[in-house]
Amino acid sequence: MSARREVAQRTILYIEDDPASRTLVERALRFAGYRVLMAERGLEGIDLARRESPDLILTDINLPDLNGREITTMLRSEPRFSRTPIVALTAHAMRDMRDMALAAGVNGYLTKPLDIEALPGQIEYYLRGAQDPIDESTRREAATRHTQEVVLRLEARIRELEALANDLRRLDKMKDSFISLTAHELRTPLTLVYGYSRLMEENAHIRALMAADEGARQLFEGMHGAIERMQTIINEILIASRVMTNRIDLTLGPTNFGEIIARVLYSFSDAIEQRQLKIRFNRAEWPERMMADWELMELALRHLISNAIKFTPDGGRIIFTARIENGETLRFSIRDTGIGIDRDELRTIFERFHTAEDAQLHSTSKTAFRGGGIGLGLAVVKGIIEAHGGYIWAESKGCDPQRMPGSEFIIIMPLAARSVLNHAASTPREDL
Repeated sequence: MSARREVAQRTILYIEDDPASRTLVERALRFAGYRVLMAERGLEGIDLARRESPDLILTDINLPDLNGREITTMLRSEPRFSRTPIVALTAHAMRDMRDMALAAGVNGYLTKPLDIEALPGQIEYYLRGAQDPIDESTRREAATRHTQEVVLRLEARIRELEALANDLRRLDKMKDSFISLTAHELRTPLTLVYGYSRLMEENAHIRALMAADEGARQLFEGMHGAIERMQTIINEILIASRVMTNRIDLTLGPTNFGEIIARVLYSFSDAIEQRQLKIRFNRAEWPERMMADWELMELALRHLISNAIKFTPDGGRIIFTARIENGETLRFSIRDTGIGIDRDELRTIFERFHTAEDAQLHSTSKTAFRGGGIGLGLAVVKGIIEAHGGYIWAESKGCDPQRMPGSEFIIIMPLAARSVLNHAASTPREDL
């Protein structure tokens, strides 16, 4: 009993990818009174060691990522593990393997199959500071072989990563091309459908039917709304594809930002009124004339305002502020009293296809509280702002649907914008 009380507070970390070995060793060491931590991979074991500071580390040599010698080398480079006993537990009984392990810095080298009854005593032996013997000349030779093996493994990993990177670049290019081509292919038939729907609405017989039958009118209006929604999505995808390939072509001209925001707010007036949102917007703060592509900026502002509406609860506030700095740049922001943004997502919300909501709870509404989109809106906004030579970021204290900490999107743009993206090709701009 006294021996078990003595080791009750000792912690052993065991790094082993074989489940049977883990179970066997864990049971033996727990029965002996040790606290046992388990890891299946080398990197997992290193992270666990740094977090828990075990009294002894027991590691297999062959692991899926790092081998036991590499784990030892990494840990020994940190001062707090310079004296921590590290013991190799492996099926390799060859002398060369043992020498390289000792040269890498392990204190002991145990081979399988284990004498499970003797294991607790062996662990206690190394906990007391014991070191398996190796003469200096053998250590130097083994250390050289260990270094050579590490370099060879590193070279192989680098070549593997380079091959994977090439594959990812190829797949990314294929994906970008597929998205662009798909959007164009969808747009052609959709334009025809949109045209036919308009012709149907203008037909005298159809108009008479709609006037006489409320159900028919709702059907035609629903169809027309769905077609417009599809057009919006396809336009988003086309703009996003240009963002991906640095092919946003700006048509710069005098732009009145205050007028654009007023126009966008008016287009959302029904939703703002229905949801009783309070808007604070002083048009006098905004410059009446600056050089920008007004169509693309209207698209960007529409996305930002739609985003604020979606994530602000009924009765909340959306605040617009703007000021000119140094006579050269416009700094403006759109702040809301909504649910906010997780701090971890502040850097990722501008990525393509990023959505803050659970995709299974997806809603296509652009104005309903916590409604969703396809995750391209903020990526499009970022691409348009950066194409003008500006930049955008988001600030929030976190996401909390109860406290409603809100979020703020801040944009800085030059008053005299110039396109800064390198165009991959000169292509006419699509109608937005």
